[in-house]
Amino acid sequence: MEDSKIIDLFFRRSREAIPALAEKYGPLCHSLANGILSDRRDAEECVSDAYLGVWNTVPPKRPDPLRAYLCKIVRNLSITRYRANRAAKRDSRYALALEELGDCVSGGTDPAEEWEARELAELLNDFLGRLPPKDRVLFLGRYWFADSVREAGARVGISEKNASVRLTRLRKALRSYLEERGVRV
Repeated sequence: MEDSKIIDLFFRRSREAIPALAEKYGPLCHSLANGILSDRRDAEECVSDAYLGVWNTVPPKRPDPLRAYLCKIVRNLSITRYRANRAAKRDSRYALALEELGDCVSGGTDPAEEWEARELAELLNDFLGRLPPKDRVLFLGRYWFADSVREAGARVGISEKNASVRLTRLRKALRSYLEERGVRV
């Protein structure tokens, strides 16, 4: 079913809206949540909460693209759950992915740090926009969707070893890119 038809179901408050959303994007949502949480039950709960989040925000919103809107909700809920579980669970692929990026990017909570984080997001978008499509997909697969190195490599048709080497080079390139633009890393 097309996204516009699914959104129309939400606008009509049809009981078929969430099943249609789950049928089209359920595997993607579960993969994303599992990659961050490494716990099937927690991931299932986050995906269900994301469906409810879409139900509560559509209408009045009419997200375009729906896939990105849903993935962002799933990702945010999964990260929130991950942080809540973090003290007890240290084996997540997401933790490993964040550790790899840790020397390039950090986050903050005060207003000045939030402003810097927005600037950093713009720089990251620019960096990603300059990458060849294959490298962009590899980078986003690993660091946005929390794929394992093997899964991220498979997305672009390369071996796990090749993906690991390319990700290392991409992180170095990101670090250089940020340093050239005055970002302390």
